[in-house]
Amino acid sequence: MDLPDRPFTTSEIDALGITRSQLRTLVLNGDVRRPLHGVYCPSHLPDTRELRARCAALVLPPHTVVCDRSAAWIHGVDTFDLTERVLPPPLEVVATGGRDRSRRTELYGGKRRLRRDEVTTVEGVRVTTPLRTACDLARLRGRHSSLAVLDAFMRTHGITRADLDRVLPRFRGQRGVVQLRQLVPLASPLRESTGESFTAMTIHDAGLPPPTPQLWLELDGYGWVRLDHAYEQLKIAIEYDGEEHHSSESDRAHDRMRREALEAAGWIVIVVRKSDFTSEASDLWLRRLRRAIDERRHEHRRRYSRGEQMRPRRRTR
Repeated sequence: MDLPDRPFTTSEIDALGITRSQLRTLVLNGDVRRPLHGVYCPSHLPDTRELRARCAALVLPPHTVVCDRSAAWIHGVDTFDLTERVLPPPLEVVATGGRDRSRRTELYGGKRRLRRDEVTTVEGVRVTTPLRTACDLARLRGRHSSLAVLDAFMRTHGITRADLDRVLPRFRGQRGVVQLRQLVPLASPLRESTGESFTAMTIHDAGLPPPTPQLWLELDGYGWVRLDHAYEQLKIAIEYDGEEHHSSESDRAHDRMRREALEAAGWIVIVVRKSDFTSEASDLWLRRLRRAIDERRHEHRRRYSRGEQMRPRRRTR
């Protein structure tokens, strides 16, 4: 069976000589992937920004603009959950120019006022710009996911806090603008994963001081290490263990050696995993973190006696 060297839709399979049963088999075998609802793509084609736009073009009406999570996907920022990666949701679009929202089954349509500088073109497909997409998602999603979106767009597209501050007035009075305004000062391009962003947000919401992200540290007898989050003066590290980066035994062994070296150097290491963001689970590691901060602060104060801190003044005649 010869597959086209391009994306194609379900409506094309008859002309391509592919039955629905054969298409299901091709997907199950990994020969074809389904990047969007109703759109298929030969698996050998690289998953690029341009290819994603070409997939969207197959189902996109001319008067619409790709927005929200679908726009983030085209821009290379994946905000879909695991189930949606297996069963892609409809393409998220908004109608412009006073047109009615699309009601096609492969689209999730709405209406939105967009300025010219808030729309860009990728392979002929109109998409909200990275900055507009980041702000829209950070207004409309939960706090943890919203911070992860801002971090990812700052990291991937070079968006700065100054850029975000500049466009904040654009959303005055709109849904979610208060949340967006609160999250902008917390966002950082240094966090390298959604899990790290979730960790930072959880620490912030617990009322604890913000740790430094991606701190480089040289350990005697071991070498340089990089810590996801750290309180350097207190020697406390908070590490996020993502499943995708710690799946092999060699990775786990490396992490054990690294953390043993940190603890030998006097560091307290708190490990956070994906399952630790539920209310009950987060309470456990947050209590440990709060206790560690209190203990280290107390130890730091004890190093200096009151006499060393405040020496009595000599009397002058």
